[in-house]
Amino acid sequence: MKNGILSIIFILIPVLVFSQYKSVTSPNEKISISLFNRQSTDTGKWYLKINYINDGTSCEAIPEINLGISRSDQDFSKNLKLLKAGKTSTINEDYTLLHGKRSHRSNSANEVVVSFENSQKSKLNLIVRAYNDGVAFRYEFPEKEGTFVINDELTAYLIPEKTNRWLEKFDLSNEGLYQNMENAEEQQNWCYPPLFNSADKMCWYLIHEADVDRNYCATKLSNLNSKNEYKVMLPDEGEGEGEALPTITLPWKSPWRVIIMGSLADIVESTLVDDVSTPSVLTDTEWIKPGVASWNYWSFNHGTKDFKTVCEFADLAAAMGWPYTLLDWEWDQMENGGNLEDAVKYIHSLGIKPLMWYNSGMFKWITSTPVDRMKTHENRLVEFAKLNELGVSGVKIDFFLSEKQDMIKYYLDILEDAAQFKIMVYFHGCLVPRGWQRTYPHLMTYEGVRGAEWYNNGPELTTTAPEHNNTLAFTRNVVGSMDYTPVTFTNSQYPHITSYGHELALSVVFESGIQHMADRPDGYYDLPDAAKSFLKEVPNTWDDTKLLDGYPGRYTVIARKKGNNWYIGGINAEGRRGRGKVQTVKFDFLPEGKTYKLTLITDGEHDKAFSTKYLVVDKSDTVDVSMLRLGGFVAQLIQFEQ
Repeated sequence: MKNGILSIIFILIPVLVFSQYKSVTSPNEKISISLFNRQSTDTGKWYLKINYINDGTSCEAIPEINLGISRSDQDFSKNLKLLKAGKTSTINEDYTLLHGKRSHRSNSANEVVVSFENSQKSKLNLIVRAYNDGVAFRYEFPEKEGTFVINDELTAYLIPEKTNRWLEKFDLSNEGLYQNMENAEEQQNWCYPPLFNSADKMCWYLIHEADVDRNYCATKLSNLNSKNEYKVMLPDEGEGEGEALPTITLPWKSPWRVIIMGSLADIVESTLVDDVSTPSVLTDTEWIKPGVASWNYWSFNHGTKDFKTVCEFADLAAAMGWPYTLLDWEWDQMENGGNLEDAVKYIHSLGIKPLMWYNSGMFKWITSTPVDRMKTHENRLVEFAKLNELGVSGVKIDFFLSEKQDMIKYYLDILEDAAQFKIMVYFHGCLVPRGWQRTYPHLMTYEGVRGAEWYNNGPELTTTAPEHNNTLAFTRNVVGSMDYTPVTFTNSQYPHITSYGHELALSVVFESGIQHMADRPDGYYDLPDAAKSFLKEVPNTWDDTKLLDGYPGRYTVIARKKGNNWYIGGINAEGRRGRGKVQTVKFDFLPEGKTYKLTLITDGEHDKAFSTKYLVVDKSDTVDVSMLRLGGFVAQLIQFEQ
């Protein structure tokens, strides 16, 4: 009997010892990512597993991330022999960005490179990093020569049952609504980034990709084949021009697969997507000036055809102290007292700078003008030269609607050409950020969101906006600038049911390198003095960002720092049954020994009213704020001079 017991132990030990081949842990020791061989040591299939430690207790966050790449010439998803697991190295980085949730970025990670060989003796490396706020991994073909097609990427995330999840159905414009579900209730293709909360509520994580370049495509996630397994999917054949399958040239590295992980605050405050992306390719960035813009499309869909309307929105920007006004589509058809040149001259006379819209020209069925001026390198050089002569600071380019490799090249070609002429860029009808704002800091913002523009498209946003707005801060806006076109007090073609306090708060809750304020001029002119002053002074670039409180789809309270001062935005969606919410705001994020003048603008007696208070606070104080059922508030904290 003793011999029998011993033999069982002898059999089990090799499986337990040798099934895990390498593990790397974050510098703060909260996150570990480990490499495993599937089932036994001779199948040649590999997966990663991520554990998270919350207050001393370990949580199996993602039990399996299946690995592999299928290339046109050979396969790297099975029969992979482990050659070497390198020594752990340390990544330490310090850099600055001109816009985003934090101006000064500092990060550290532990990295390991694992080398494999397939049955044909070809090499595949897996590069794995563990950061304090998540993990990232990528594939590498280290050979120096060769051009091949990628037939499939086998990366797939196994999400356990009863994991709470927020998912957006895949759409090429990335303008859907997130759905909250406890289990995989639907099998679909899904947009990035999805958000998950483990069944034991100990760990939040958000899945994305970063540092996509010309040597690959953008991807999506799909659980069509297995409901709890979210597989990386290459573009479909029908997505725009070009081949669906990417062609790579060796040596090659895939985009980073990124999992931001920790508490909800860790998710919202993370800069991991930027941290793993290629550093800036620009040496001169003095000409890049983030700022706020007035925008006429939301209230007057064809407003830029009208010279007088364009002038009214330029006047608005000047009155509010905003540096920009955007000339949206049809500026080439401007009439009613002036043309483009007249409008630009008038805008400059006010000390404001124009931004201009363009059609990408990639789809013959989208005829919004001007068309084709951005489509080729030669056309862009001509057009950018004209814009320099006109004194235009930036371009909004619309209708990409594809994530194929050819479209990735088009995005990056635009950015590189625009940089030569010192022109800022904003993408619309596009993918969500992939870390390019670090590489190309003149990329100011992206749409890739169901924003206030949808009040023009149908009644759906009217009823869904409260929950939607309270989901975006935890999902889409985590991974990069988001041009929601916020802060609308009047109504477009369909009304909003969020309060004026809620709308005012979006100027802080949502981050965008150029923040397009979407309402008509009277919507701002008619505000009470405190709210109007707030919109004149609120920045759109930040030195720090902190999530003070919140839960996806319910409520959000975010504080952002500029210089010595802080701005807080809070929005509520919890009052569907008529109840409001009392939010306790703690100021424990303030520095010790400093006092601040607090201007607090909250919901008033009804959803179109404000209430304003002036207080003095420091780190030890708290304030209870009453929000209406779909309400919100803002706070400005100005540090007293010591």
